Amino acid sequence: MSEMSEGERDFEEQLRELLSEDAYTIRPSSVPYPQIRRQGVAERRRRMVLAGAALVTLAAVPVAAITLGGSGAGAAEQSTPAAASTSPTAASTPSPTPSPTPSGPAGPATAGQLRDGITLEQAVDGLDKCLAYNRENTEAGSHSPDLGQTREYRIILALNSTGDSNAPGDGIWVVAVKEQPTQTRLMCNIKDGKAVGANISTGSDRLPDSPPVLADINSGKLYQQSFIDKGHWKLPFGWGLIGTVEPTVAKVTVSYGDSSGQAVLDHGWFVAGGTLNEQVTRNPHVKGYDKNGKLIYDSDEDKSYQQVQ
Repeated sequence: MSEMSEGERDFEEQLRELLSEDAYTIRPSSVPYPQIRRQGVAERRRRMVLAGAALVTLAAVPVAAITLGGSGAGAAEQSTPAAASTSPTAASTPSPTPSPTPSGPAGPATAGQLRDGITLEQAVDGLDKCLAYNRENTEAGSHSPDLGQTREYRIILALNSTGDSNAPGDGIWVVAVKEQPTQTRLMCNIKDGKAVGANISTGSDRLPDSPPVLADINSGKLYQQSFIDKGHWKLPFGWGLIGTVEPTVAKVTVSYGDSSGQAVLDHGWFVAGGTLNEQVTRNPHVKGYDKNGKLIYDSDEDKSYQQVQ
């Protein structure tokens, strides 16, 4: 290769200088703005409670996906199950609503939202223990605001929780909500009769441009196992998914791995659950329909919905 002439060397030096001076103006690749914006707004309304369970620190995990004391966000490689089966997420025909306890919260819209044989009394007891733990922290001088009394809530989901490498030991999840004075959503994990972790969201996650069906940003605690167990989930695995819907939504369906079905609509919330018999790599697929059966929401088309675990 021939040597560069003096003019070519001057041109190269000028080019290098220009590139050096303007390097900071080069823009990075585009980011998923809708998802980041929604997560940021939601996270400002969210806090987490640690109650005795060990926490494994993981690198490069979104902050909204970390549970203190609960199941961590998970991912798994696709594999062929030994015996796959289909389990509906919720009964499409509403069952009688469990009656509220005399001084406790209201029960869910359908009996099927109390999964795995968990009774309303057990769910109420779990909720009460989580609220009591929060009150103890508040009295001890923490910055946790008082979450109110058990009777102010409505239980919308209860299911078994599967222990993993991040949070060993099985237990139960109890999900409860209240609308006044501020919308509050509480996911509470109970193990060995004690509250071991809770994820609390205060204020609506909805923004003016939110879709008609909006999955709860922290539902991964209900449908994922730990990231460090990737490809090695304990199966079968009972999972749940919750979120909010606009009044225009008349039906929501959810499919996850080898289980699918129709979710329950419960006072502005959608609630789904099922049993997974295979390792998965994608989050639940959610669809919403209006009263005429028209598809008005598809999570596959939602840029703010994280598709892959």
